[in-house]
Amino acid sequence: MNCPKVTVVGAGFVGAGVAQRLLEKELTNVVLVDVVEGMPQGKALDMMESAPIEGFSTAITGSNSYDETKNSDLVVITAGLARKPGMSRDDLQAKNAEIVGGIVQEIASRSPKAILIIVTNPLDVMSYLAWKKSGFDSKRVIGMAGVLDSARYAYFISLELKVPPKEVEAMVLGGHGDLMVPAPEFSKAKGKPITELIPKEKIEAMNQRARDGGIEIVNLLKTGSAYYAPSSSAVAMAEAILKDTGRILPCCVLLKGEYGIQDTYCGVPVSLGREGVKKVIELKLSQESLNALKRSAEHVREQCAKLSL
Repeated sequence: MNCPKVTVVGAGFVGAGVAQRLLEKELTNVVLVDVVEGMPQGKALDMMESAPIEGFSTAITGSNSYDETKNSDLVVITAGLARKPGMSRDDLQAKNAEIVGGIVQEIASRSPKAILIIVTNPLDVMSYLAWKKSGFDSKRVIGMAGVLDSARYAYFISLELKVPPKEVEAMVLGGHGDLMVPAPEFSKAKGKPITELIPKEKIEAMNQRARDGGIEIVNLLKTGSAYYAPSSSAVAMAEAILKDTGRILPCCVLLKGEYGIQDTYCGVPVSLGREGVKKVIELKLSQESLNALKRSAEHVREQCAKLSL
């Protein structure tokens, strides 16, 4: 992967954000694909016109065709409907399954060795669908959820403790939704566990705010959903893969017995590298957190069963 090729599918706010961050970090050249005529081309041109100002030497191509994506090393799928006020992640499932399923088939036929990063919601179910539809090894189909959920949790911790966000390490496991599992026992501020710094009732309040993190933004925006932090999260994963760093990030991956969970996509810490998932990291969770993780995985399993794959 010396000269990697990355495709971003979906030129909406999240996809365009991913493309822009990839360019400005000079990680790779990008192909931006969308079904809306002129949209990916226009956004690509706009980004390239920022190159003299920002000083990046990478390039982006906008296209309405998947032919431009051939032989991609990494594909980030952001296309799909966004949540609206009053809409649960589960409400999105049927329509986005149709969208993501079609995209994955187009990509898999042109880039059979690609690694897929799934961003479309409901994230865990779409990751499972992409794995099934692509026929890829599961280590090459990874969902972006835990990085985002953990970032939100870290920010809320930083607010409570009045410390810079960069000095907080946070861990959120499980499904990307109401049953996500913040793990305060593995979350630290300035190197100290937050369980030693914050009262239990305040930790639980932060846990709930993390679970509601997406809908809180949806309700504020009223006509859209989050895209700054989601695009940063996807690019953090892409960077670990493209640079083969082995960085440990919480991601949605297929579990094969880890944490007592079998054949279900669920958010856990993993080491990422050139082959995708290098290793699943098994934390020694409290019994309470482990039980919550298993409940979250069971919910994902039930939702996946509705797809009849």
